[in-house]
Amino acid sequence: MTENKLQIGDQLPHFILNDENHTPINIASLKGKYLILYFYPKDNTPGCIKEAHSFRDSFDDLVEAGAVVYGVSSDKPTSHAEFKAKCHLPFSLLSDTGGELRKLLGVPSTLFGLLPGRVTYIFNPEGQLIDVFKSQLSPEQHVRVALRVIRKVKDVY
Repeated sequence: MTENKLQIGDQLPHFILNDENHTPINIASLKGKYLILYFYPKDNTPGCIKEAHSFRDSFDDLVEAGAVVYGVSSDKPTSHAEFKAKCHLPFSLLSDTGGELRKLLGVPSTLFGLLPGRVTYIFNPEGQLIDVFKSQLSPEQHVRVALRVIRKVKDVY
């Protein structure tokens, strides 16, 4: 069985996932803004803390650029709530406990399939995929790439 893989220009598939408060987030309600979905392996691990902090520290710039940010992992909402509080995150974390969204977008695993991949997807306000950044070992690069892509696209228009 092959996994689906979203390609540049593809439309964001509809999905609903619970956030850290067990609130269902309907992706359809986010049209009109740039959407950053960053997938990370696990709450409270060193690389994931660095990545979360980098998105937190650039949050004002992301909002100014017109973006909405969600972190996504397979952790449960209660784990996300603790991680969000510990890291003082101003954005929500979505629970993809069954890995359905990972499969739908084609987020790869690393380390012989043992470790969930670290991938950031950037969608334009119309819901089209405009960039994908994959780097398991450079967690702090994800936010820099996302900001650069959004600013570049906005400059074109």
